[in-house]
Amino acid sequence: MKRLLIFGSFALAFTGCANRAPQAVENSNINSPQRPEKIQTVAGHTTENENPPMDKSVPPADTGTKTKWSQSGNPIDTKEFDDRVVKAEKDLKARPKEGSAKTNLSQAYYERGMALTDARQYASALGDFRRAVKFDAANEDAKGWIDQIISIYNSINKEFPKEGEEPPPLPFKKEK
Repeated sequence: MKRLLIFGSFALAFTGCANRAPQAVENSNINSPQRPEKIQTVAGHTTENENPPMDKSVPPADTGTKTKWSQSGNPIDTKEFDDRVVKAEKDLKARPKEGSAKTNLSQAYYERGMALTDARQYASALGDFRRAVKFDAANEDAKGWIDQIISIYNSINKEFPKEGEEPPPLPFKKEK
């Protein structure tokens, strides 16, 4: 019985406090001037239930219009990959009938494409993956990455670069 009484009085006190309206506390600083405007609570300034502002540069998803692709990502040093591509291109010129020369050039483009993908330079990587497939039509990994990058562009509602429009990698500046 005692427990019920104690619990009941705590419950009454708690509900009494919870139903009480918040009161504004006045500033008792003598040097501050009296403000004529009405004092508001924090709830009067909240944007919690408002819709966020619309970004006019991004078209709504349901319009079906896509924005133009742009080059982006992190600049990386591709010199090592560029050297492999140049070497493989020279090798292919010297031995144009050799299947292994085409495969090596395809692999060099694929490896540079992977490095560019890791740096989120998707437009540039797309070009390298397309060149890898051009020199080795059996390169399934490069084909998969082409599909993956196109899917990324579609998911962000942007056009992807058409074949031949792909930009070179972003310029890389070594820090001193």
